[in-house]
Amino acid sequence: MPTPQQARAQASAITSGKAAPEAEAAPVSQIRSLFDRPRMSPGHRRIAQYLIEHLPEAAFLSVTEIADRVGVSQPSVTRFAAAMGFSGYPALREKLQSIALGTFSGTPDENQGNELQSAVDAEIENLENLRRDFADPDQVIAAGRELAGSTPLTVLGLRISASLAEYFAYAARRIHPDVRLVTRGGSIAYDALLQSRAAGGSWVLAFSMPRHAQETLAAVKVARDAGLRVALVTDLALGAVADAADVTFATGTGSRLVFDSYAAPGLMAAALLQAMTDADPERTQGRLEEYEQISEQHQFFLRD
Repeated sequence: MPTPQQARAQASAITSGKAAPEAEAAPVSQIRSLFDRPRMSPGHRRIAQYLIEHLPEAAFLSVTEIADRVGVSQPSVTRFAAAMGFSGYPALREKLQSIALGTFSGTPDENQGNELQSAVDAEIENLENLRRDFADPDQVIAAGRELAGSTPLTVLGLRISASLAEYFAYAARRIHPDVRLVTRGGSIAYDALLQSRAAGGSWVLAFSMPRHAQETLAAVKVARDAGLRVALVTDLALGAVADAADVTFATGTGSRLVFDSYAAPGLMAAALLQAMTDADPERTQGRLEEYEQISEQHQFFLRD
């Protein structure tokens, strides 16, 4: 086992192109896959990014040095190691050292790209997975029919999931006569859900993206107890919120950057909207034509 000084020197030789010819090159995906967790907090993402971008040096730093360089507390680094499945930071560091000394060479992987390109690649993979799921569209079509038939239709999205819910509700109002958007949790959400049920609503479309809010689970349970059925768009088919829903559409989120990106969930939302339009084409056509007349009359949009 090399001393820390020898290990640092060996890592430096590797990254400067002086590694032994027999050193085995490996894609950067090996280190990225170690930290590929969809539910990491922004603080944990920052630590992971630093370790990925500075691996040859970071693999030999102490927990205190890592905390100082990332700008987080020492306990945050320790909790990060535990969240990644290690017994502590020393075990994580040992793994990082084995990768730094055993798989990285001075020859860059031309296909790897930079951090932003890697994030795009991850989203492409999510979209490809969604494309395979759409090979059998029956569940989406059936859900669209149920959502179109629920009057009112409630759309729920709390905390970071609110943006997806707002997009869906904005579009759904063009084709559905009564769409009710809920983006605040607690008793406000409960009141809205109970009113929707009392008004004759039968379905709720909920969005739950990482990090999943306790308020979302509570609201879904209230909806179910009130007699509403719940269709859920989320990142994983397993979990407490998915277990509480009637129908779950699981689509991957982009987790390569500090904050998630939602290419696949956004497309899933658009697919459900399409299914709603197809479920009642006459109503869809009539409402869209009426909206076009109103938007033209009041000049909602700039002329192309």
